[in-house]
Amino acid sequence: MRILVRALLICLLAIGGLGFFNPHVAAAETTQYENAVDKKLTTEFGQKIDLNNSSIRNFRDLRGFYPNLASLIIKNAPYNSVNDVLSVAGLNDKQKELLQANLDKFTVTEPSVELTEGDDRYNPGVY
Repeated sequence: MRILVRALLICLLAIGGLGFFNPHVAAAETTQYENAVDKKLTTEFGQKIDLNNSSIRNFRDLRGFYPNLASLIIKNAPYNSVNDVLSVAGLNDKQKELLQANLDKFTVTEPSVELTEGDDRYNPGVY
């Protein structure tokens, strides 16, 4: 009985080892998967606030933007260029000054459904 169990164990290890050394299995393990958001993070979107895709929380570090001005910016998106944000209806002079002073911190990319769908820009669910 011991011999039978040992032989079965050796066979199982040998068969398992074949899968480990199979080059097709190794190639499948190195496959990298990317989605649209990962690709967008490699652009300026990852370094600056994207006026078309960023959530309201991204504006918290800019003094005077969060939450009112940020909401107004998000509500009037999409924008074709960063300077388009200066022509949003309802901005007062102080808000225009804040925007003008921080234009270098913004970017504009194509709106992405993954980032703008639903109310995720207003409430991304991070508490």
